[in-house]
Amino acid sequence: MRHISACAGLIACAAIGIPTVSATGAVEHSCTTASCEVVASASPTTITSAGVGAVKLGRTYASLRAAGRLGKIAPGCELGGPRTRSAPLRAPLRGSVDLTLGTPRRIASISVRGGATARGVGVGASAAQIRAAFPRAVFDRRGEATFGITFARVPQGGGGRLEFGVDTTTKRVTVIGIPRIALCE
Repeated sequence: MRHISACAGLIACAAIGIPTVSATGAVEHSCTTASCEVVASASPTTITSAGVGAVKLGRTYASLRAAGRLGKIAPGCELGGPRTRSAPLRAPLRGSVDLTLGTPRRIASISVRGGATARGVGVGASAAQIRAAFPRAVFDRRGEATFGITFARVPQGGGGRLEFGVDTTTKRVTVIGIPRIALCE
């Protein structure tokens, strides 16, 4: 049975153009030029003030979980009380969502740590790239001592209610929050 599963996995990898490793350890590229270009040209998911991709503020946890967009629900920030809940985003996105306290549980905020961009600005971008894409962004340095990040808030009239967290040591974006970065320290 194990042999059949391994063969099925190799066939699936070959069909979608993922390189595989042979028994001798050599990497085998089984994609044609056309299929490799399709995989390489896939763009990251778009972040807007409404959400990221299909994960939108206000949607229910149950509907997004059924659609395969969210992982299993878990306890949220303990500072918010015993009923707080959160759930991880599913691939290709990295991050999590915080859920409302009432039933049905709905998306209250989204924290993106990878796999998506807002106007081309994603995790790893610089403050200059934020300023270029969102000229009305306001940089707030009050969180540097406590959290180690500078908050770059984009107002609703400047491209949506978004917030970028720029690390104070690397000077790069580490998290993007919709509408705000949820902090639990």
